[in-house]
Amino acid sequence: MTAILLHIKIFLQSNRFKKYAKRFGFFILGCIAVIIMASGALSLYLNRNKTEIIARINTKINENINGKFHVGDFQYKFLTGFPNFTLALKDVELKDNQWNTHKHTLLKANEIEIRLNVWSLLQSEINIHKILINEAQIYVYKAKNGYSNANIFKPKKKKSSETSSETETTINQVDLNEVHFIVDNRIGHKLFDFDIASLKSKVKYDDENWQTNVLLKTKIKSLAFNTVHGSFAKEKILEGTFAVSYGAEKDKIDVKTENLKIGKDAFDIVAFFNLAKGNALFGINISTSILWQNASNLLSANISSKLDRFNLKNEIDVNCDIKGDFNAEGDPRIVVQAEVHNNELTIPDGLITDCSFKGIFTNNFKPKAGFTDANSAIILTRFSGKYKNVPLKILQLSINNLDKPIATGIVNSDFDIQNLNEANTEKWINFTDGHATANLKFQFDIVDLYITKPRFIGNVNVQNASFLFIPKNVNAEKINVQLEFTQEALLIKKIAYKHQKNTIFIEGRIDNFLNLYYDAPEKMVVNWDIYCPSLDIRQFLGILASSQKKKTTSQKPSVSNQLRTAIEKCIVDISIKADKITYNKLTATNTKAQIQMIDSRLVIKNGSLQTCGGSISFNTTVSPKGKNFNFVSNAQVNQVDITSFLKSFSNFGITSFSPDNMRGKLSSSAKVTGLINSSGELIRNSAYGNLTFSVSQGALLNFDPIMKVGKFAFPFRDVENITFSDLSGNFKLRGEQVDVNALTISSSVLNMDATGVYSFGRGTNLAMTVPLRNSKDDAKLATQAERDAVRQRGIVLHLLAVDVDGKMKIKWGKKDKNN
Repeated sequence: MTAILLHIKIFLQSNRFKKYAKRFGFFILGCIAVIIMASGALSLYLNRNKTEIIARINTKINENINGKFHVGDFQYKFLTGFPNFTLALKDVELKDNQWNTHKHTLLKANEIEIRLNVWSLLQSEINIHKILINEAQIYVYKAKNGYSNANIFKPKKKKSSETSSETETTINQVDLNEVHFIVDNRIGHKLFDFDIASLKSKVKYDDENWQTNVLLKTKIKSLAFNTVHGSFAKEKILEGTFAVSYGAEKDKIDVKTENLKIGKDAFDIVAFFNLAKGNALFGINISTSILWQNASNLLSANISSKLDRFNLKNEIDVNCDIKGDFNAEGDPRIVVQAEVHNNELTIPDGLITDCSFKGIFTNNFKPKAGFTDANSAIILTRFSGKYKNVPLKILQLSINNLDKPIATGIVNSDFDIQNLNEANTEKWINFTDGHATANLKFQFDIVDLYITKPRFIGNVNVQNASFLFIPKNVNAEKINVQLEFTQEALLIKKIAYKHQKNTIFIEGRIDNFLNLYYDAPEKMVVNWDIYCPSLDIRQFLGILASSQKKKTTSQKPSVSNQLRTAIEKCIVDISIKADKITYNKLTATNTKAQIQMIDSRLVIKNGSLQTCGGSISFNTTVSPKGKNFNFVSNAQVNQVDITSFLKSFSNFGITSFSPDNMRGKLSSSAKVTGLINSSGELIRNSAYGNLTFSVSQGALLNFDPIMKVGKFAFPFRDVENITFSDLSGNFKLRGEQVDVNALTISSSVLNMDATGVYSFGRGTNLAMTVPLRNSKDDAKLATQAERDAVRQRGIVLHLLAVDVDGKMKIKWGKKDKNN
């Protein structure tokens, strides 16, 4: 190796090498001198003949176009692009013949630099090595009638065998710097507007086919496939390399790029564009991983305005396919597919966590129905997530017609019912235990992107639910419920409701539920069939209490407040059967009734029960009044034991005698209003109405008013133990006072008729007619007529029972007719 290097060194220092090196140097200098001289001569020629050459260029080009080409100046750039021949055209304009109509110049450039291959030029070929366009505006305009200013070039004549060897023109490289490029297609309402900072392209030819890599950096001013809806990627910087190829056979350009930067995100794009006459089809496929908000910012305003109401926290995998016709009106066909895994989805109605699904958007849901919002749809498959901690699974969800969106699908859920507390923003119910499963086919409207009026068909099963209904302070434990939603009704099955010591078995039905729930809850009738082995009425009076009124502010409806509104406004119609019912001291069996709950009123119709050895039929309305309850009752009492009956109702507030003073079977007819407290006790002196009664097999024991009369008028008769053949009355109740319209007593001691006013407090003024004859044997008379005939015989006393200083006194006299 050392010997070789030594040999080379000796050769380079030899006179022989120096002689050849000197000759080669002179040759190079000569060539340079020739090139400089030739270039100088060419430059001198061009400068001296510039006006003529410019005119010839303008004339030659204008002969081949349907328009006007103008070059203001040109310059030969000495040694620029060497060894190529570089010519710079200045102030270049290219206009079509209809420019005066539309005013859009196809090309206006400060400078177009053309570099010609000298070697090809010597062979009579025009091989443009490079075209460099600087500071230019390119405006491709297409009118609504189909005319385009780009159709400026006259068609080429077909080649013949004689002309096949004529000079061919090729372009190897195109560079653009600071070029404003616009495609304005008025037929399809499309506008593509780019501020191109730089574009570099080297073209490789294969006969009529070619391919190139385009290095592009541009700002997207408009990428509008429909100017009515706005631009895609507006004001975003686009930067990357495009692999572009042209196939002459199909007259089509194919484009492919990877990691193309649009804004801060990278995209892989595959596209094609047909160039054949009458065929302006194109297709663009875009793939990326991107944040939701970033993706929304790249879309047109009509889409992004809706998408901005949603958000996904983490990146999603998205593929967008766009196909259309540049000559067609309206939007192209757009299909967007996305894969979402374990993400956090924000929707106008709330937040869905642990969210996964595959989503598809299409603006051509029904083929041949057009690419419009009305024919657009969003389809989600294999959707899962948690909404306010309630797990949801939806096999498929479709949102059709984005003008008036309607969502349909099937939802499944399996969750602990306490999770519903989070959705209860008004805090009107609190769940403490239970589990629920749901399998529902749903449909709901979307108004301003909020879920509105959801409708369900399917079933919900609830087991061991415990809750507190806060407005009415109702606590329920271990309830099982089966709900079945149908088109016609909501069926409520197999409810086992436990309330304190009561167990109630309930089944129900709400006809036309899906319509009335949202639009007219006050017209919704809940039909309940209730069976109770044992029931204490007083424990349920709290259900009637009015909910506490709160100031409300205008806000969007929620599932929670809609449900509360429906519960408070609906009509509840109950058919009840009970083996045993207790109310204060009253115990009843075989109870049946139709009960309605309307606006916090309890309406009882066709009630019947057995108690105190007899029966009672009644119609009653109970409604809240402050802390108490107002009742209106129409009752028929048949042959009940009077002692037990009076004790059951606390002797109706009467203090002048006790139920133990009475014996017999009571029959009564009453139309009465009054007040009861929250414990179910009759409020003293609150009763108003009409009452008639009769007692059979009656007896009066130790009744103080009669004993006082007896001691005064009948000292030798047994007034402590009186039996009755007739005890009946007709009263009008007026709170503290009772108008005694008629009181008839036919007893073993005496007969008595009474009229007037009896007061539980002050104001008694009762007139009594008392025959002195002994009536002990009257009951033995065969007929009522015989008993009436002897009733007033003998001496008749007229007495008054009056109030004197709060005490009842008996005195002689008749009641004044004016009183």
